[in-house]
Amino acid sequence: MLPLISFNPTTQNHRVNGYDVLDEDDPVIYRLSESTDQENLNALIWAAYRQVFSEHLIIDSNRQTFLESQLRNRQISVREFIRGLGKSETYYRLVAETNSNYRLVDLSFTRFLGRASYGKDEQIANSIIIATKGLEGFIDSIVDSTEYLENFGEDIVPYQRRRMGDRPYNLVNPRYSDYQRAKEAALITSGSLSVGQKFDYGVVSRERIRSAIPSIFLSMVSDINPAQGDYQYARSGGVNANKINIPDMTVDTNAAKVSRRESSTPYSYLPK
Repeated sequence: MLPLISFNPTTQNHRVNGYDVLDEDDPVIYRLSESTDQENLNALIWAAYRQVFSEHLIIDSNRQTFLESQLRNRQISVREFIRGLGKSETYYRLVAETNSNYRLVDLSFTRFLGRASYGKDEQIANSIIIATKGLEGFIDSIVDSTEYLENFGEDIVPYQRRRMGDRPYNLVNPRYSDYQRAKEAALITSGSLSVGQKFDYGVVSRERIRSAIPSIFLSMVSDINPAQGDYQYARSGGVNANKINIPDMTVDTNAAKVSRRESSTPYSYLPK
């Protein structure tokens, strides 16, 4: 296996204690040890979904009911629950499949470590893990890291650390980056994806219908074949312009020339 590339952090913001005053922008810390009733436990589970999946309205198909059952029965810790969410098919579909390895590193760091990556150097270094171990090995390297254990341990749901004037990381949608837009445009314009192929799998949703619209217009444009006949009409009367007899307007060199004549203008009658 290739070794990780060494890099220097671009900031020490996440490595020092802050002196800011607590306010409404500070994250709520969810601990399993403090979830003594069903209501608090439900709040912890939804906080984990929001942090990892970046969806504030979790749909039923994205819920991991088996992991939820294990956590409710205290069979697994919060850290193992977070690990399971990162290895789920939902996280692969929402985040990993729609991004390059570099952006996948940055998004995963914001959701599992509560901080952004330290620039391109750290993204390149961790992309080696994705290339050699896959997504599951990359998630294991984050959840088992010293940084994760020191900040969240076994009991705390990850949260954004040291938020300073920016929106929460879990509100950043991973599916509308330049990489994803270029990927979708290349598939549609090249003809690799058709409208029928887009609806062959899964449940038809609003997003999938909208994603198929460009190919519909592309097929419509390709079917347009304007005729090359006499279809240019004059403005008056709808007369075919190609059938109008245009008089010869050329100048005859042998024509008689008219000399300039003096004429009385109104200004000639003005008093001097």
